Amino acid sequence: MSQGKAFSRADRDRAIWLVRAGASHRASARAVGCSSPVVDRWVKAAGGVFKDQAGRSARCLSFDERETISRGLAAGRSFAAIGRELGRATSTVSREVKANGGSHAYRAGLGDHRATCRARRPRPAKLVAHPQLGIGVSELLELLWSPQQIAGFLREWFVDEPHMWVSHETIYQSLFVQGRGALRKELAACLRSGRAHRHPRTKTATGQGKIPDKVMISARPPEVEDRAVPGHWEGDLIIGAHGRSAIGTLVERSTRFVMLLWLPDGHRAEQVRAAMEAKILELPAHLRQTLTWDQGTEMATHARFTAATGIPVYFCDPHSPWQRGSNENTNGLLRQWFPKGTDLSAHSRAHLDEVAAKLNDRPRRTLGGMPPSAALTALIATTG
Repeated sequence: MSQGKAFSRADRDRAIWLVRAGASHRASARAVGCSSPVVDRWVKAAGGVFKDQAGRSARCLSFDERETISRGLAAGRSFAAIGRELGRATSTVSREVKANGGSHAYRAGLGDHRATCRARRPRPAKLVAHPQLGIGVSELLELLWSPQQIAGFLREWFVDEPHMWVSHETIYQSLFVQGRGALRKELAACLRSGRAHRHPRTKTATGQGKIPDKVMISARPPEVEDRAVPGHWEGDLIIGAHGRSAIGTLVERSTRFVMLLWLPDGHRAEQVRAAMEAKILELPAHLRQTLTWDQGTEMATHARFTAATGIPVYFCDPHSPWQRGSNENTNGLLRQWFPKGTDLSAHSRAHLDEVAAKLNDRPRRTLGGMPPSAALTALIATTG
């Protein structure tokens, strides 16, 4: 196959027809003379293609299998026994029966008809069918909430109104998949990545070097792990274009409260230490317990920081970002305001404080829907 070959609309329609008839994407690609990723793109652009009844996937129950289930139930057999006869998992049989009336009311014909109806495409987009839901999702996206956050809190806010529930994948599809777009295109820019598709992460240089007198995370007090005691912080830098600018981030483990460090003159060790000391000394003494950092050389003067603040610094193991998971997650959220590949020195101290306030006022599932600012205020009130 020649590089850069152009394919006609007829080629695309034939490939999609083959997929609908039950062929795999790879087989459809061979028939048309293109690559499998090209067929993937065509199928996604068509809104997703599901196989017709005649081309039903072998993973789906057939009408004959549903007849076997019906006869087995009439004979009083268990789900496990029916599953063994079919070569299916017990849970597959159980879900099929429960979704179609239960053991006493199950009918193979009705179950097969319902499965066919559920598989029909295209289906009306939920965010179009329920305009109030679509408006609510749009408003939360404009507030820079992620689709996962929106999906989770809608279920908590509308416990008895399932029509106001939506999965995060439905939100992504409504933004990105042609033919399913139920949300304005410009809302895609409100997503954390700003991309229309999620890409695999690639490894980049870490800039790690020698740090004198490091104390590793294995020596950190056990009380830090369960997040029950406040005042334990995680920190790191988010780096700007070409590594020339940075913003420091500090996250309190119990409340997920965020503080941002303004680094207008660079992010060498001395500059990071000074900015961090000034920021963290604004806190009450009982909220200054420990700090966990990555292996970056910007913490080479950690001993001086500890002497000035009384806060011991612990270092994560190499290539182990999960050891400061709250900070890693927060850095991802902050990229909505500070995209990769941009000059971070262009942001003022006031802007950093404004962004931190927005993040601290956002409700967090890990806090039972409470925003970090309220959680920290409650801690200060009860322990101050």
